[in-house]
Amino acid sequence: MNLELIEALNDLEKERGINTDVLIEAIQQALISAYKKNFGSLQNVRVHFDRVSGEIKVFARKTIVEEMKDPRSEISLAEARRLDPRYELDDVVETEVTPKDFGRIAAQTAKQVVVQRIREAERDLIFDEFSNREGDIVTGTVQRLENKNVYIDLGKTEAVLSQNEQMPGEHYNIGDRLKNYIIEVKKTTKGPQIMVSRTHPGLLKRLFELEVPEIHDGTVEIKSVAREAGSRSKIAVYSRNENVDPVGACVGPKGLRVQAIVNELKGEKIDIVKWNSDVTKFIASSLSPAKVLSVDINPEEKVAQVVVPDYQLSLAIGKEGQNARLAAKLTGWKIDIKSESQAQAANPRE
Repeated sequence: MNLELIEALNDLEKERGINTDVLIEAIQQALISAYKKNFGSLQNVRVHFDRVSGEIKVFARKTIVEEMKDPRSEISLAEARRLDPRYELDDVVETEVTPKDFGRIAAQTAKQVVVQRIREAERDLIFDEFSNREGDIVTGTVQRLENKNVYIDLGKTEAVLSQNEQMPGEHYNIGDRLKNYIIEVKKTTKGPQIMVSRTHPGLLKRLFELEVPEIHDGTVEIKSVAREAGSRSKIAVYSRNENVDPVGACVGPKGLRVQAIVNELKGEKIDIVKWNSDVTKFIASSLSPAKVLSVDINPEEKVAQVVVPDYQLSLAIGKEGQNARLAAKLTGWKIDIKSESQAQAANPRE
């Protein structure tokens, strides 16, 4: 059994990446508990596990003291020196106390420990893998729907798409394949819990990185994202290469790149605007598809006064103020929009 155990531990290290030293240490600790439980011993003991032969031995440990108070854990200097004259105070004397039938108990205990540690190690490996992917996209299959949460099978584990992170109006069916944004990975007693989102602005950013090679290779940079999930989003892009149109790169030939993202987000409308270091130009672009006549900024208060043609006012503001709201999120500026007539009425020429 002992040699078989050593072989099994070595196989586990190769196949599952579970460190043999960690397993042996856990087995030794479990065997100490098993020894005390099965043999009613209150002694301080150490279990030695021979890593070559697999032989297991139990040693009672006693500390050398001047005045012995507890014979289960202490031994007098005189008695210790009868065993070996080289002993000194505070040294530890070990005596083998391995029971005859300890092999059977050891085999059962080792098996339990190995099974438990396999589970723990797998959980740790999964946690390590996914904790490094916070802020990344994962693709999974809807496994079940429970208490308004959607549980998504990621292969090695599952992720939770909570109600708050689900896109408004999006319906989920078992077997659906979804791309999700990892927002948090937590350790729990039942293993790693991976929380994902379909509403996070980071999902939109990652989808563009996947679809647009120019973003992936760094030629085009995403400067900011504003999103109202399931309805409409805006994304500001900039090209490090003046010969590359950042908006055109994101739209793709015949709109294929952006359409793939729209399809993944179940029809969410996406405005792609060109980022500009000139704030007035960036704010004007951010209100796309509306045309802007002028932008006056107050840098101290970070407020922009924008004037648009009369017939473009409702387009610039958007349904329920959505276009203006997204533009403000995208630019980081408070945007006050007026029509040309309103602006002239507020500032009549003398």
